[in-house]
Amino acid sequence: MKKLIVLEREHPEDLALYREALQREVPGLTVVYAATTAQALAAAEGATALCSMAQSVTAELVAAMPELDWIQALTTGIDPLLTLNLGPGVAITSARGIHGPQMSELGLLLMLSLARNFPRMVHNQQQALWERWPQRLLHGKTVGIVGIGTISEVLAGYCKALGLRVVGVSERTTVPGFDAIEPRSRLGSVAAAADFLIVLAPLTPENEHLINAEVLRQMRPESFLINLARGRVVDEAALIGALQRGEIAGAGLDVFETEPLPPESPLWHLPNVIVTPHVGGLSDIYARQLLPLVVHNAGAYLAGDIKALLNRVHLPEKNAQP
Repeated sequence: MKKLIVLEREHPEDLALYREALQREVPGLTVVYAATTAQALAAAEGATALCSMAQSVTAELVAAMPELDWIQALTTGIDPLLTLNLGPGVAITSARGIHGPQMSELGLLLMLSLARNFPRMVHNQQQALWERWPQRLLHGKTVGIVGIGTISEVLAGYCKALGLRVVGVSERTTVPGFDAIEPRSRLGSVAAAADFLIVLAPLTPENEHLINAEVLRQMRPESFLINLARGRVVDEAALIGALQRGEIAGAGLDVFETEPLPPESPLWHLPNVIVTPHVGGLSDIYARQLLPLVVHNAGAYLAGDIKALLNRVHLPEKNAQP
């Protein structure tokens, strides 16, 4: 018997949506809905599949499910799962493909807020201070997007609508919506030309500190860095130094090397930095965005058609060992 546990600790109210959809579309599948890890552990006996935010999957829960053969991550990033003792027969599917709108909107929010120094406006409002300055436009500027996938393709379309020139950094040769694509070897040149350098590259061993001191040195003093990817894709210490020395105009950061961002981090207090608490992938309709994917994959899983699972993640060999 196939038995799926749907664990949603962060937004337990969404469990009702999953229940309604799965009961209607995949009635033959046994499903247990858990709002806490304790509830999931209580239902672990005989469970063969788990649907959860990747960060909510614990080693204890995996150990309690010896028959586990499928994990549906409700996140695009599956980094936390790579630290677990998963057997080679466990299929992993991600939520890749649903985050384009929310991530792109946050990217635009940070670009507009940095360009117009919106935090200064908010501060002035709190002080009842009337102060005006020339407003920097996005129109006619160049945005460099490091890492090209579903999110960056949506973001590129938004940027083009606002009159920006869009240059991507990728080994792909052509991508719809981009004015130019440059290989990774020309990252420094893209950084030098960009008014906004937006990081969307996944965290891999090759991408750790991809945005390092050398790349930051090639950016112009009037340019901004925006990181929507993972904290360790950017050398945080090098970035703090560049910001403190005024080597770049500022940064919009949604992700950090340590999360939550420690209170002692200088990033909290730098006047040219906007900090957001890793909210880029969130939305007020997140579960509804996920439902088509979860329902499809649950149906394929019940039918035993592993090849039909969407967003199958192929793990490196070293991470696929028991």
